Amino acid sequence: MRRSRLLPLVLVAATLVPAPAHAVGTYVLDATYTTGILNGWTRVERYHDTDANLPTEAYPPDGRGDQEGQRKTFFGNVARPRSNAFLLYHAPHWSTGTKATPVLLVHGANDNADRAWANPNEAGGFGCGSWNGCPTTGLMQYLDARGYKVFAINFPHKQGDNYYQAQLVSDAIAVIKAKLAVAKVDLIGWSKGGFPARMYASSVKPAWGRAYQNDVRKLLLLGNANNGIDWSWRHGTAGDVSVWPECGGALNAPAAVSTYMCFSLLYDHPELSFTGTGANNTYPGQRQMLKRWDGTYALDGSQQDWFTVYYGGWGATSYSPGVQAAIDQGSLVDTIRTAGVPAAVTTYLLCGGYPDIPGVYNENTGPSDGLLFRASCESTTGIGTVGGVTTVLSDNHLKLAWEATAVAQIATWLG
Repeated sequence: MRRSRLLPLVLVAATLVPAPAHAVGTYVLDATYTTGILNGWTRVERYHDTDANLPTEAYPPDGRGDQEGQRKTFFGNVARPRSNAFLLYHAPHWSTGTKATPVLLVHGANDNADRAWANPNEAGGFGCGSWNGCPTTGLMQYLDARGYKVFAINFPHKQGDNYYQAQLVSDAIAVIKAKLAVAKVDLIGWSKGGFPARMYASSVKPAWGRAYQNDVRKLLLLGNANNGIDWSWRHGTAGDVSVWPECGGALNAPAAVSTYMCFSLLYDHPELSFTGTGANNTYPGQRQMLKRWDGTYALDGSQQDWFTVYYGGWGATSYSPGVQAAIDQGSLVDTIRTAGVPAAVTTYLLCGGYPDIPGVYNENTGPSDGLLFRASCESTTGIGTVGGVTTVLSDNHLKLAWEATAVAQIATWLG
């Protein structure tokens, strides 16, 4: 609103697979793809959970959050799937790997199982975090070659509600357990994907949701905001030009502001903000990760509207409801930390220490990986058994899922 201010695929028939009796709903196998799959995966299955509480979430109306490419094909050529659906990717040795415990990979915000785990080069340097070129293989191939049975979930909503995504993680684990006749999996969540992974293991769920089923052996959190994040708020309007369409932006990420000036005109886009409601509530998963850090690290006073963006109100070029309003609307950080990861789940934290990401206004107000403060990633509060905390000083946030030192550490932790 303006104001003057692919490749061919083999499809196998759908199958009804009842979930265990303790589950809230059942998961249904809708389709299986076995040929023409990109990036080294050998099998993709689409499931849906029958629980009616899993809705169709709101998507950005301009299509920036829609499923695309081969993922759209796997979702039945549906660009905006309901949040009860998910894809389960299978690595080449998913059933024959020599390691006893299978691994489930959980991707982060505005991402997918291909770019995150199997082809970091899919989106170029901006996507993988490297100025010097990106690899075309990732953690999936690294682990698969070393005997791990590797799976990855692909979420229907790229910025979805973590409550819903945690339930889909539970479904994916149940599928893997049934396929391989195992009792537990190892769960790896990267960036925003660490939130639903940790939420499931901590039984942080809606009233109707499925509680933790004692089926995670190890939980590895890569670049997870274990004590929250406020990056989008603490740098004024520095990143809004890449979001607002009237300024030429198309990034599928929320802005702290709800009104922003492009070429001397103000434009309202609540659907592109953290604080949209109803049909404009397109980024609930990002809001759930918010926590204030202004009491620890000073705000970036060099940027336009730095004060009003963080604390709320009209600035010279924007209007923001303020970070506290967004936190009050639904942050889950303290809820998750209070719930706690059970001591039986050995948990490992992998963090970055290099604050330089191509194409990003980097977090420069405290030690960070370019997006997330190290102190948040390294926080162990609420974790019953800490197996290890490692910070790779040469890695930024986006390298943690593929860089050599990081993946070697992951394999060491998995054992």
